[in-house]
Amino acid sequence: MTVDVGSPAPDFELKDQHGTPVKLSDHRGKKVVLIFYPLAFSGVCHGELCALRDEFVANAPEDVQVLTVSVDSVFTHRAWADQEGYTFPLLSDFWPHGQVARAYGVFDEERGIATRGTFVIDGEGVVRWSVVNPIPQARDIAEYLRVLADLS
Repeated sequence: MTVDVGSPAPDFELKDQHGTPVKLSDHRGKKVVLIFYPLAFSGVCHGELCALRDEFVANAPEDVQVLTVSVDSVFTHRAWADQEGYTFPLLSDFWPHGQVARAYGVFDEERGIATRGTFVIDGEGVVRWSVVNPIPQARDIAEYLRVLADLS
């Protein structure tokens, strides 16, 4: 079961593609777009993260932080970020395997990967919007900007 809108977002600390620890609660005061994706270097994930890089990050308000999460290792994230020019954090939910995805209710136990869950979290750490798509179905990145505009 996914985290309900209106509920506190489960806090976590994961390492980004540079091995730097990133804690959700360190972003209080900002809106966070938390994006879970199945696997780096896969077709749909590649399209979504490129859209984040090209369409969303450049147009997002300054008080918004994008955090992406998958079960890939820090090393995989580093190689992918370097190859694609991703400058936002790619967080590794590698070990304990999928623990953060489980906390948000978006871990596919059968496949061992996260589904396509997105959570918009306000500056107080409360989930204000979420969407979960099946693994093969890409999300509408433009919708994030609309949701954030409604929160302002």
